[in-house]
Amino acid sequence: MHRRGFLKNAMAAAAASAIPLSSIRAEDGKTSVTVALPLEPPTLDPTMQPANAVGQVTLYNIFETLTSMDENGKLLPLLAESWENQDSRVYTFKLVKGVTFHDGSPFTSADVKFTFERNASEKSTNKRKRIFVNMASIETPDDYTVRISLKNPSRLLPAYLAEATGCIVSSKSAETNGTKPVGTGPYAFENWVRGDSITMKKFPKHRNASTARIETATMRFIADANAQLNALLSGGVDWIPGFQALEAIDRIKKNSAFTVTSGTSTHVLFIAFNNKQAPLNDVRVRRALSHAIDRKQIIDGALYGFGTPVGSQMTPAYAEYTDLTGVYPYDPEKAQKLLAEAGHGSGMKLSLKVPPSSVYQRSAEIAAAMWAQVGVQVNLELMEWAQWLDVVFRRKAYDLAIVSQPEPWTIYNYTDPNYFYQYTNAEFDQLCQKAEASTTDADFKQNIQAALKKLADDAATCWMSELPMINVMSAKLHGVRVKAPIAVYEIDKLSFS
Repeated sequence: MHRRGFLKNAMAAAAASAIPLSSIRAEDGKTSVTVALPLEPPTLDPTMQPANAVGQVTLYNIFETLTSMDENGKLLPLLAESWENQDSRVYTFKLVKGVTFHDGSPFTSADVKFTFERNASEKSTNKRKRIFVNMASIETPDDYTVRISLKNPSRLLPAYLAEATGCIVSSKSAETNGTKPVGTGPYAFENWVRGDSITMKKFPKHRNASTARIETATMRFIADANAQLNALLSGGVDWIPGFQALEAIDRIKKNSAFTVTSGTSTHVLFIAFNNKQAPLNDVRVRRALSHAIDRKQIIDGALYGFGTPVGSQMTPAYAEYTDLTGVYPYDPEKAQKLLAEAGHGSGMKLSLKVPPSSVYQRSAEIAAAMWAQVGVQVNLELMEWAQWLDVVFRRKAYDLAIVSQPEPWTIYNYTDPNYFYQYTNAEFDQLCQKAEASTTDADFKQNIQAALKKLADDAATCWMSELPMINVMSAKLHGVRVKAPIAVYEIDKLSFS
């Protein structure tokens, strides 16, 4: 299977290299944009659906959050015009006045309270549920003030609330947001052609409607990287964020009709271990698998050199980053020795769940080949995204699973024993809690770095590379973020020259 997949990718790369780079140019000043995304979201409610594809369509476009994050990671006001906190335990948010939902309902503090209590409820499937469960009380002294008291202090709360999981919804439309989302964003949902595209139109009553240059945005779902490239070259799409046909980058750069950007991100490519399931519940096995992976081979072979090796759940985009790639250097002999100590000297068989992405598939094939060299036979199971979410994320029915997580501060996912890694360590949890309760940046950094080292020592995951944000777009399209501290594609910031 590995060999067949390798040949398939090689053929695709050859086909891409043969594609003539046309000089199709965008019409000057046009007001519609088409974006190519690899994955179609299962639903359009980012507060109840874990797939990153949901936020890629809806965050800061259809739905808004109390805070937002710019491309340098700086927190900015959005639905909250300001906020203050007492010892990172009590936060008071002052809301923007005169905001309306797309159905005409006024936005008030009651919507914030409803959203956050819904996110924390027993039936909630919010993937950041722990953030909202930590809210001891949510008070609304008036229509434009929200006071949140936390059970445990969290200096990161404003950053968490900038993510898609913090999108504010209305009680009137919450139950149908999955198919007909109603938010307060600059664009209102118009149409969803399943398997093809989602269209949204500028919301004329948005407070910043006069500054938005794009009237209509279409998100096209094109899973195959070379099909994305063909759509760009033919003028069928204007922008491909997270570009995956990396073998064609050099040729695209030579064509003045297109622009290519590459920026830092918090996006980590990794292979998750099911820490509760044998044989992955043995740290010696996890360490062996980590020593058997050559990150450079992954970056060169799957990412065509675009990537920075990482040894933790953080990338160099963080001020708190510490290089832990030396904890598990590529050492096949040590891997075999650890496997023998764990009782697997004669080898073992594992399965690796792979979602539909050329980067994931190429990385999985290379990793499986390296593991085979130390006696670990890995069966690659290619899955549709919805199936992967059900099997891996919800049911935890897996050995190994490849994925990436673009959200900031995903290190805190490891404090949740019910998260799909199923990792538990009291010392790690305490370090993370101390970091969130820190009153100075220095204490925060010290505790976070100690937590990262503990996580690495436990080999909780096989971290491989940062995934830089690579955009390929029409040369006349402007306003695209270069850096990606958070995965967001803001349509209202775009314009054509």
